[in-house]
Amino acid sequence: MTDSLTFWMLAPIAVLFAGVSKAGFGSGAAFASAAVLALILPPTQALGLMLPLLMLVDLATLRPFWGKWYWPEARVLILGGLPGVAGGVALFRVANDDVLRLLIGAVSLGFVIWQLWPRAQARKKMPVRAGLLAGAVAGFTSFVSHAGGPPAAVYLLSRGMNKTAFQATTVLVFWAINIAKFVPYAFLGVFTAETLRAGALLAPFALLGAWVGVKLHHAVSERVFFALTYTLLSITGVTLICNALF
Repeated sequence: MTDSLTFWMLAPIAVLFAGVSKAGFGSGAAFASAAVLALILPPTQALGLMLPLLMLVDLATLRPFWGKWYWPEARVLILGGLPGVAGGVALFRVANDDVLRLLIGAVSLGFVIWQLWPRAQARKKMPVRAGLLAGAVAGFTSFVSHAGGPPAAVYLLSRGMNKTAFQATTVLVFWAINIAKFVPYAFLGVFTAETLRAGALLAPFALLGAWVGVKLHHAVSERVFFALTYTLLSITGVTLICNALF
């Protein structure tokens, strides 16, 4: 992995992007990094490489947003997320690389479609039971593709919180869900000596991305950031689905 020129052309940029997204923009597009890496690595390696780096970003991001989250909403998503993670474990045990490529690609395109679909600006406040369901979906998609942000955002955006509270709550929720994912990832053999070595080399890019993301949280329009993200995810999603099917 670390001897590949292609890997070093893409991986630092992907990890930096993940740090910026998680630390500054609600983590909704951080999974694009795993999708990009899945173009050049087996999906299991891409997921195993990214999880410790995402957890590192979580730790770096907790402090600047400490106490700014909405705890009731975070608790609902975390409680819902745990059975979702268990469902992800069940699928992961039987899925091969092409199934994972297809799933990651489908989630990538689904995220873009959801974001661009015309919908009313005013969202009805979702009940707690909807939050538990959103948490379960977030836990599942986070486990199989690091893509838990969109379902969590559906619930959080309905709760009427401001931009910083949304970001802080997202940081707390995925800090907990990523911890819950770590142990089953280890038992499933997702982590290898190679992914851990590559992750250690890429850690500075993750930390730099987290620092940049916090700075950009108040300075850059989400519209600009996500416009670039949608383009990246669309190309990546179509490519992964084609690779899986053909």
